[in-house]
Amino acid sequence: MGIEYYHVMQRAKDLDATIRFYELLGLTERRRYDSEAGRFTNVFMSPDGSADGNIELTHNWDDDPGLPSDSRHFGHIAFIVDDIYGLCQHLMDNGVTINRPPRDGYMAFVRSPDNISIELLQKGDALPAQEPWASMGNTGHW
Repeated sequence: MGIEYYHVMQRAKDLDATIRFYELLGLTERRRYDSEAGRFTNVFMSPDGSADGNIELTHNWDDDPGLPSDSRHFGHIAFIVDDIYGLCQHLMDNGVTINRPPRDGYMAFVRSPDNISIELLQKGDALPAQEPWASMGNTGHW
């Protein structure tokens, strides 16, 4: 019996803010589904060259008062990136907190607007350590 990866779903309290966050990471909205009867919107996003809709964002129109709670029980979403330092700088320049900086040139963690932990991994070998990352401490938890 075969199995293949389809997508990860996360709930989004502020759909526009969550879409903007994933766009900063380089994902693009691939399709959208609005359900009048269910009163929700699904937005499917993925990086270029990837399967259609690796991440499903679900927004409940009538609010979801539990969001954003500490969603660590969700685990995390991981992305392999070409330049971890460049992406982390881009995220910081756009107001995203780097919770676990890429001190090792290989791994960093940030959080989405909905408090989902996002792991960023350097493609291939770790980059040589460099400042300001090498001496930057953790912020919050990841």
